[in-house]
Amino acid sequence: MTNNLIEELKKIPDFRTNEGKRHPLWLVLLIVIMGTMSGYLGYRALGDFVTRHREALMTILKLPKKRLPSYSTIRRVMMGIDFEEFLAVFNSWAIAAVPNEQKRWLAVDGKTIRGSEKNLEKAYSQFVQVASVYSTSAGIVVGMSSWLSNEKSEIIVVQNLLKALRLEGVVFSLDALHCQKKRLR
Repeated sequence: MTNNLIEELKKIPDFRTNEGKRHPLWLVLLIVIMGTMSGYLGYRALGDFVTRHREALMTILKLPKKRLPSYSTIRRVMMGIDFEEFLAVFNSWAIAAVPNEQKRWLAVDGKTIRGSEKNLEKAYSQFVQVASVYSTSAGIVVGMSSWLSNEKSEIIVVQNLLKALRLEGVVFSLDALHCQKKRLR
């Protein structure tokens, strides 16, 4: 039996100071995950997700306060969170939440996040990129990793992600990029 996502998110230490902390960190992170999975991408869009689903979130999560995080709170949390730790918690929960029979066929793909360019003054582009492992039968992501485009290659990131997920007896579907002879092990 796996822990639920909320219990896993509660394991992430809160980096914020106590002054002005109105919402528990797990709640903000849960809203980010739920909103993103529902197609709400960006801070303001996640704020719209909260507004649209306010009553359902309050009821289902049995929140004691009558307030939910605003887009500016979501933004501050996402700018300050240790994203690698957040991903590690999400990945361990996601891989455990999917039954083994739904992990037999997995699709792996990397994407560049539009509008995420860093250091606009530099001569080269530096975008945030994300690689995800997707269960085609369960219809959910079971693992993710991110990196900056000029720091690592997708090949290395995907290899490390697959090692970290420790999957056996699985068929992967990958881009031709990952079929380089010198990279096969």
